[in-house]
Formats: sequence, structure tokens, C-alpha cells
Amino acid sequence: MTSVASVQNPENSAAADLFTRLERLPELVNRDEALLQRGRFVTLEFQVIIGSLSCFVSIVEGRVARIERGPRRMRSSAFIVSASAAAWEKFWQPMPPPWSHDLFAMNKKGNATIEGNLHPFMANLQYFKDLLALPRRITGAH
Repeated sequence: MTSVASVQNPENSAAADLFTRLERLPELVNRDEALLQRGRFVTLEFQVIIGSLSCFVSIVEGRVARIERGPRRMRSSAFIVSASAAAWEKFWQPMPPPWSHDLFAMNKKGNATIEGNLHPFMANLQYFKDLLALPRRITGAH
């Protein structure tokens, strides 16, 4: 069933499709032993924004404990990674094009923002870069 919001705004429809991929992070992360080892000291919550839609990703000792869609009033997160649906779609291609292959490249070109408390993000940079790139592994996605 198509919602009124997705009919009125194609960006929201594309973002909703991409969120479906993002919601598979728990299974992708929690079976990746190397990534779990790298993130074993990471326990926090961060926010991912795809277009105008947002979700909170809860990490406990490197494992994705849960992903919750939607804004939450008075809810904090360590940091926020935000990009348009089109930017995330390019980023999650199996072989992303130049300037879409890396979060910092996307940020430098103005296609993504990373804001908030950047200390935990930078202290665990490879973990978060690998975690957010995992939806590239999902086959059959466009």
C-alpha cells in the first residue's frame, strides 16, 4: 500500500525503500566476526537520516541491538549521518561511483553530513565506515 506522503514526495518513497536495506544491519553486522571484533568497545546510539526520514541505530559492544524508524522527541544520539536518498543509493551500490564510495568523500562534495559528537565516530572510524557500507552486500537491491 502506498502512503499519501510517498505519492506526494518521491524522495520519501525512495528513502523508505532504502530504510528496508538499513533495517537489515543487525543480521549483516552480527554475523561479521571481524567487524564485531573491531567494534567490541562501541556502545552508543547514532542516527541515520535518509532524505527526510530518520532512524536510530543502537550499538551494544559492536552488535546492532536495534534500529528504530522515525524521529523521537527529546531523544539524543552520539552523532548523525545524513544524506539524500539518491546519495545513499549510490553509496550502497556494490561498486559505488567516485565521490560516493566513502562517507568523507560524500561529505566533501556536500552530499552527506556527519555531525554531533564526532569523538566516538572518529575513535571507531573504520568500524562505522564498514558498518554503514554493509547494505552494499544486499543482492537484488537497486
